[in-house]
Amino acid sequence: MTDRVYLLERYDDVRRYTEQLAAPLSAEDQTVQSMPDVSPTKWHRAHVTWFFETFVLASNEAGFTPFQDTYWFLFNSYYEAVGPRYARAMRGVISRPGAHDVGGYRHNVDARMRELLTRVDEDTLTKIAGTIELGFHHEQQHQELLLMDIKHALSLNPLQPTYAGGLIGGDADRLGWKEYNGGLVEVGHESASDGPFCFDNELPRHQAWLPPYRLADRLITNGEWLEFMADGGYARSELWLSDGWSRIAADGWDSPLYWALQDGVWMEHTLAGTHPIDENLPVCHISHYEADAYARWASKRLPTEAEWEHAARFEKVVAANLADDQTWHARAAGAANGSLRQLFGDCWEWTSSAYLPYPGFQPATGAIGEYNGKFMSNQMVLRGGCAFTPTGHARSSYRNFYPPSARWPLTGVRLADDG
Repeated sequence: MTDRVYLLERYDDVRRYTEQLAAPLSAEDQTVQSMPDVSPTKWHRAHVTWFFETFVLASNEAGFTPFQDTYWFLFNSYYEAVGPRYARAMRGVISRPGAHDVGGYRHNVDARMRELLTRVDEDTLTKIAGTIELGFHHEQQHQELLLMDIKHALSLNPLQPTYAGGLIGGDADRLGWKEYNGGLVEVGHESASDGPFCFDNELPRHQAWLPPYRLADRLITNGEWLEFMADGGYARSELWLSDGWSRIAADGWDSPLYWALQDGVWMEHTLAGTHPIDENLPVCHISHYEADAYARWASKRLPTEAEWEHAARFEKVVAANLADDQTWHARAAGAANGSLRQLFGDCWEWTSSAYLPYPGFQPATGAIGEYNGKFMSNQMVLRGGCAFTPTGHARSSYRNFYPPSARWPLTGVRLADDG
């Protein structure tokens, strides 16, 4: 029997947390779109509401009528089967509905969802429970995006406003290594260890052959990145993939995103304000191109996603720095403890693996099938989670993905090497 009480409580928890994240932001903050890849806060709040209205209420609520006809056009993200949508790069010009109006939309859909979950018969509840659970995890993804996107928007404000949180200092001792024998391993979601939910791109579970390998026991630090920069890391073409080298020429990269040299001191913008670089903290907001160049400079490489997942299954999630800690930034690794430190939380970790379907992958039927499968091209896989990732949303089989040039996600580097 489907747990009705769980779905109601979980729905309220997820929806409440989105509003908590938006609460420190003014209506003007929530309307800003600082680049095409970034969406306004109020758009995130509306889109995740649109998801429940479109994929749950529309086919299960008696006498369904959308809250507002135009919202289906404004807040559809990329679901071609649902209908047309407003251009992603233009979301910042949607001054109306305002942030307050979006709150009214959320309240309306929330009340209707609670009514549906309370009164629907058991068979229908069982039928829609999977879509509702997907909606929870979809909203958690947008909670992370909300923080990533507002960080970028605030970084362009000359007043350097803060969002919340405070940087936590600490030490990062010498980089160590953990070795793994490899062999024939299982990759993909396993409910016994990863939990009952997964996205379709984590399936099917399958076998992969891994030669012996080793992983660095912590993330690369700001101090180590400064050494890379001082050795001409951004000026040596032999370190870079061709597309990455072209990016340097086109965009003038000479340091990670959110770094700026002020009066001879490297400063870093964070959600807690702009501060001098702490050399013990992990380097953040670097593209796959930069991560790959650093690995080559260090005479190492990036891990494959199968290596990362295989290693993660030997580790416990210890003191993971996820969103519930409200640090809103990566923390220092601390002392070595024999495990892979910073494995979950702090920074998403680039792998060398292209985002492709697992053998036997089948997307879901209908519009929901557009969720992941249609993006399996020109993307690279990241693993682990970051300081913006909601607790309960990180697991060893989770496959995040971004284009290799992306820098606004909270991304870092873990090195790998052959065993």
